[in-house]
Amino acid sequence: MASIGDIGVGAAINILSAFAFFVVFALLRIQPVNDRVYFPKWYIKGLRGSPLSSGAIVGRIVNLDFRSYLKFLNWMVAALRMPEPELIDHAGLDSAVYLRIYLLGLKIFVPIACLAFTIMVCCIRLLRNTHLDIFWTHLVMAYVFTFWTCYILRKEYEIVASMRLHFLASENRRPDQYTVIVRNVPPDPDESVSELVEHFFLVNHPDHYLTHQIVYDANKLSKLVEEKKKMQNWLDFYQLKYSRNQSKRATVKTGFLGLWGDQVDAINYYSSKIEILSKEISLEADKTVSDPKSIMPAAFVSFKSRWGAAVCAQTQQSRNPTIWLTEWAPEPRDVYWDNLAIPFVSLAIRRLIAGVAFFFLTFFFMIPIAFVQSLANIESIEKTAPFLRPIIELKFIKSVIQGFLPGIALKIFLIFLPSILMLLSKFEGFISRSSLERRSASKYYIFLFVNVFLGSIITGTAFQQLNKFLHQSANDIPKTIGVSIPMKATFFITFIMVDGWAGIAAEILRLRPLIIYHLRNFFLVKTEKDREEAMDPGTLEFNTGEPRIQLYFLLGLVYAVVTPLLLPFIVTFFGLAYIVYRHQIINVYNQEYESAAAFWPDVHGRIIAALVVSQLLLMGLLSTKEAAQSTPLLIALPILTIWFNRFCKGRYEPAFVQYPLQEAMMKDTLERAREPNLNLKGFLQNAYVHPVFKHDEDDVEIETDSEDRQQEPALVPTKRQSRRNTPLQSKHSGPLSSSHSEVDGGAS
Repeated sequence: MASIGDIGVGAAINILSAFAFFVVFALLRIQPVNDRVYFPKWYIKGLRGSPLSSGAIVGRIVNLDFRSYLKFLNWMVAALRMPEPELIDHAGLDSAVYLRIYLLGLKIFVPIACLAFTIMVCCIRLLRNTHLDIFWTHLVMAYVFTFWTCYILRKEYEIVASMRLHFLASENRRPDQYTVIVRNVPPDPDESVSELVEHFFLVNHPDHYLTHQIVYDANKLSKLVEEKKKMQNWLDFYQLKYSRNQSKRATVKTGFLGLWGDQVDAINYYSSKIEILSKEISLEADKTVSDPKSIMPAAFVSFKSRWGAAVCAQTQQSRNPTIWLTEWAPEPRDVYWDNLAIPFVSLAIRRLIAGVAFFFLTFFFMIPIAFVQSLANIESIEKTAPFLRPIIELKFIKSVIQGFLPGIALKIFLIFLPSILMLLSKFEGFISRSSLERRSASKYYIFLFVNVFLGSIITGTAFQQLNKFLHQSANDIPKTIGVSIPMKATFFITFIMVDGWAGIAAEILRLRPLIIYHLRNFFLVKTEKDREEAMDPGTLEFNTGEPRIQLYFLLGLVYAVVTPLLLPFIVTFFGLAYIVYRHQIINVYNQEYESAAAFWPDVHGRIIAALVVSQLLLMGLLSTKEAAQSTPLLIALPILTIWFNRFCKGRYEPAFVQYPLQEAMMKDTLERAREPNLNLKGFLQNAYVHPVFKHDEDDVEIETDSEDRQQEPALVPTKRQSRRNTPLQSKHSGPLSSSHSEVDGGAS
C-alpha cells in the first residue's frame, strides 16, 4: 500500500503535469495560427474572423503582443464570466445542465469535506482520549452526509426540471415538437406502408394529422455516399497537390490499399471512381424508394399542433399494444438513421445478445485490472521479477510505482472501452444519438463500478480473500468488501490525480485536434471553406464523461465516512473540471443534438445508487469492528434513500419523459396568434427525409403531397373497399365516393 510520501510524489508529478498543460495551453491559445483549434465554436456561429487574413506575415502566425503573455491564466476568469441564461442560448440546455453535474459535486462534497475534517478528524482524537465509542461518530456522520446529499439532489432535480420545462416552452419551433415516430406498422396486402399510415392517422387523429415520411432502409445507399466522399477527398488532395506543382502529376496503384497493382494517374483514377459511384448512387437511390423491401414498417408522422403530437406520443394507438407503437421523434439532428432499418421484432433479441456480450466483457476485463493492481504492490513485482529489486527499492522509483504508475496504467486500459460499448449500444437498435449515448453511459458506469471500483478492491488487497469471497453467502459480501475499502484509498487517490487532475488539464490542451488541424491545413486546405472543414470542435461525449463523473461521486460518498483524506482530491477534481469544461463548452464544443437535459434522471439515479452502495459497505465495515451494536441503526439509511428516490421519481421524472398537454396547448395558442398564416406543412414535410436523399449531387425526390389537407371532413374510400374508409381527403385514395358512408375507427 502506498504511503503518504508516495502519495506526495504522485501529487507532485500530477500537479506539475497539470500546470505544464495549462501553461502550454495558455501560450498556444493566443497564437493566431491556432485560433480555429481553440475557438472553433465562434467560427461555426460566424461570430469570429480569422486572424490570418490581415497584418504582417509573422503577426499572422505568432502573437506579438507580449502583454497578453502576462495574463496567460485569464481564460479561467473568462470561462466563469458568462451567466447561465446566456450560456443556454449560446450552447444549449444539454451543455448547461451537464456543467451542473460538476456544480452538484461541489455542492455535495465541499460541505461534507469541511465537516468530515473538522469533526471526524479532530473529534475522533478527542473521543479516543476520553475512551468514548468512536463508531457512534461514524454513525451520526453517515446520517448527516446522507440527508445533506438527498437535500442537494432534490433541490437540483427541481431546478433542472424547471429549466427543462422553461426551455421547451421558450425555444424556437422544431420539427420534433410536432412529430412522433410510429413503429411496428402491421402489414396489409391491399395497401403500402405509406398508404396504411396515412389512412390510420386520418381515421384516428382526423383533426390533427398533417403529413408523414416513411422510413427507408438506406444503409447500402449511405455506404455508397460515404465511399464517394472518401474518393472526393482523395481527388481534392491530388488536385491540390498538382495545383501547387504542375510539373508532375501524382500516380497511385490500383491494388489493395494502394500497395500493388497498375500505376495510374491519381486524378484520372479518382475522377473515374467518383463517376462510377455517382451512377451506382443514382441507381441505388431509385431502387430504395421504389422497392417495397426497402420500406420499413415505420414512419415519422407530423401533426398540426404540439398538442396533437403530445396526445399521440403518450397514448396507446391500437387495441393490440404490440402494433402502431408511437413515441416522440428525436430531433432531425439526433436521429441515428442506420438503426431505423432494423426490424422492430428483432430488437429484443439484439438487446439480449448485447447484454450477454456486455456481461462477459465486464467480468473478463478483471484480468487486466488484476495486473494493474499488482503494480501497486512492490512485493508482487519483486516476487515476479526478482532481478528488478535493486531498481524498484530506490526510494523515488518506489514512490513513482506506487503513487503514479497504477493510475496511469488503469487509464490506458480504459481508452478503447467507450468505443466498444458504443458499438454494443448501436447493435441494440436505439434510433437516436442521445439514447445511444445514454445507453452507452449506463454500460460504462456499470463497467467502472464492477471493474474499477469493486475490481480494484477485490483483486488488490482483497485478493487473498478472493476464495472466501466466492464461497461466502451474499450477506457477507458487504463485509468482505467493506474491510478492503480503507486499504485501497491510496490507490484511488492516485487514480483521481492522474485521471481527474492531469487528465482534465490535458483535455483543454486538445493536442490531438491541434495536430490533425495543422496536418490538414498544410496538406489539404486551399480555400477558407477548406479551413473551416479542417476544424474539429468535438462534443461533450456524454457517454464517457458522465460515467467518469459518477465514479467520483461513488468514491466520494463511499470514503466520506471511512477515509475523508480522499475528499480534497475529489473536490479539486470537480472544481478544476467545472472551469475546464465551461471553457470548452463556450469556445470549442459544438453539440450535435439537443435533448433538453433528458439525461438528468440517469444522473440522479446513479448518485442514489452510489449513496446506497456507500451505506451498505459502511454497514459491512462496522460489522467487523467493535461496533456490531451500532450496525443495525444503519439499516434505516438505505430504506430512507430508496424511498427518497421513489419520491423524486414520481415528482420530477415525468417532466423528462412526457410533455404536459397544458404546456403544448399554451405554446400552440401563442403560435397561432403570432403567425396565423404559418405554413406548418412546408416546415415539416421534408424534415425527416433521410440525409442521403438530400445530397446535393444525388438528390432524390420523395413523393410528397405539397397541397394542404382539406379542412372539411369528407368520406373517401381506401384501397380496402370493403373494410375501411378515411374521413379526410387522402392523396392515395382517389376521388370522393358517395357509395361509402361508414367510417371505421382504425386501419389496423
